[in-house]
Amino acid sequence: MSQEVRGVIAPGKGQPVRLDTVVVPDPGPGEALVKIQSCGVCHTDLHYREGGINDDFPFLLGHEAAGIVEAVGEGVEDLAAGDFVVLNWRAVCGKCRACLRGRPWYCFNTHNATQKMTLKDGTVLSPALGIGAFIEKTLVHSGQCTKVDPTADPKAVGLLGCGVMAGLGAAINTGGVTRGDTVAVFGCGGVGDAAIAGARLAGARTIIGVDVDDRKLAWARKLGATHTVNAKQTDPVEAIREATGGFGADVVIEAIGRPETYEQAFYARDLAGTVVLVGVPTPDMRLEMPLLDFFGRGGALKSSWYGDCLPSRDFPMLVDLYQQGRLDLDAFVSETTTLDDIEAAFEKMHAGEVLRSVVVL
Repeated sequence: MSQEVRGVIAPGKGQPVRLDTVVVPDPGPGEALVKIQSCGVCHTDLHYREGGINDDFPFLLGHEAAGIVEAVGEGVEDLAAGDFVVLNWRAVCGKCRACLRGRPWYCFNTHNATQKMTLKDGTVLSPALGIGAFIEKTLVHSGQCTKVDPTADPKAVGLLGCGVMAGLGAAINTGGVTRGDTVAVFGCGGVGDAAIAGARLAGARTIIGVDVDDRKLAWARKLGATHTVNAKQTDPVEAIREATGGFGADVVIEAIGRPETYEQAFYARDLAGTVVLVGVPTPDMRLEMPLLDFFGRGGALKSSWYGDCLPSRDFPMLVDLYQQGRLDLDAFVSETTTLDDIEAAFEKMHAGEVLRSVVVL
């Protein structure tokens, strides 16, 4: 029997969000019903509201979430009512060419719930990243639920569902940061600071945060940056070289998604170093650089999708590190808020006033 719960809807491009009644079906085969405890307010949700992802309005927003499984559908064997889970948008299929080659973190055919959540009048909703978690209860594919330590704080560990995992994974999984490396991160918002935390966790000896906002640079230092550069005042490429013996960093992570900062990241790396793009560009952006420089500097140029994470592998490990005090996920929670205040949270995020606002239900 379906349930009626409250959820945050983006009705049309650029329109303010609203709190509405959502009809959530009972879970069918392979699905799970999850009672949401917390959900981070991510830039991706704002992109959905602005029509920057696609135009499948109305959207049910929210995706960085943790909660308790309330029920599961037929055929679900590795999940049960009462399990504490972090939701993810990479429920791997196990059958596509990436999965069959042993690279499930690149899965090209990830699963979502088959049934649709709707408004009371029957209007079908498009859940953000196949999740839709600014809601009291949501319906997802069971593979989108990753069981973690039930004693962990949902406000903190729910952030692994998107932005924090994207940054941590960009450093550890995609960038391959290891002991003794030098690392530079362009953009010290939530994703960039998570990359800094990941580099620290991996044992990097020098970690340089670059931004134009001193408040964000202070966050970067708190999360592990050994050096910070305000790019409004100092040439970041020269500053990174100075901090790395004149060579440039072994791994440079671009967490903004702009051509000009990507170019700076490219020239700020050491010869044969690695550049990781985790910031999301817009479709109109173009990059023009000498092709010879790509050849002459060697190394690797990579893009990081969701931190190249495998939730079943990475989420439990990172939650354990958080519980041990070795990964400060609490530092990413700038404030808590409610479903009624999503627009205000968007404004604070857009103004750079918070790392993460977290909706608590």
